[in-house]
Order: sequence, then structure tokens, then C-alpha cells
Amino acid sequence: MDTQPDDADLKLSEEDRRELVEWTVACAERMLPLFLAERPEDVRPREALEAAQAFIRGDLDIDEVRERSFGSHAAAREASDASAVAAARVCGQAAAVAHMAGHARQVPRYTAKAFPGDRSRRDEELAWQRMRVPERFDRYVYDGD
Repeated sequence: MDTQPDDADLKLSEEDRRELVEWTVACAERMLPLFLAERPEDVRPREALEAAQAFIRGDLDIDEVRERSFGSHAAAREASDASAVAAARVCGQAAAVAHMAGHARQVPRYTAKAFPGDRSRRDEELAWQRMRVPERFDRYVYDGD
């Protein structure tokens, strides 16, 4: 499918969401070590990403993925380091795209918060994300709201 998604449609089709989840999970995988640096024993953000990958394959329903997303956000609330909090939020938002595509818009926003005081690293990560977003979703993610 190569049509531009409707920027006003926060849900999008399941096919669109699967494609978008591939990108959000790739972004979140790069952020996860920031969370694990503070909370290496907390598996909830990783579980959220695994659930999102299972959704892509059709092995897990949306309700299960949402539960794992909620778990990642709970982990974020329990973290104290700003980078860890933001990384767990990226993981939670990445998984939440399975339910609602509009959550993809939060991935770059939380990524930007993950690098307080390190503008160069932040810009590098945001550029990596932007270069890899499927072209037809670029406007949806970055200019959609």
C-alpha cells in the first residue's frame, strides 16, 4: 500500500498500523538501553516491544499489546532518570501504535526528551528515525497534528 494516510485519522487501518509498528519498534529498540541502564531487571518495556512484534506477525491481539504498552508506561513512572523515563515511554508508544496509529507521533517527541543536555546525540537519534520512517508516513508522523 502506498497511499498517504489521512492525517486526521488517528486509528488508520490494521495494515497501516502493522507497517507503522515496524518503524516504531525499530526506533524503540534503539532507545531501550537507556531504560535498561537504570532498571536492568525491569522487563516491561522489552515485553511491550515483543508484543508489538507479535502483533505485526498476527500472533497477538490488540488488547494484549495494549496491556504490555500500559506496562511500559508504568515502568516509566517508576524510573527516576529522565533518559530512562523517556525510553520507556518510547517503548510504550511504539507498542500502542498497534491500537492507534496516532501514538507514532509520540515516538520522536519522547526520543527528544531522552537526551537532556546532549543535543548532538538527540539530533542524531531523531535524524536516524526520520530517515527510516516509511515515506508515506512521514507527514502523518511529523506534521499530522
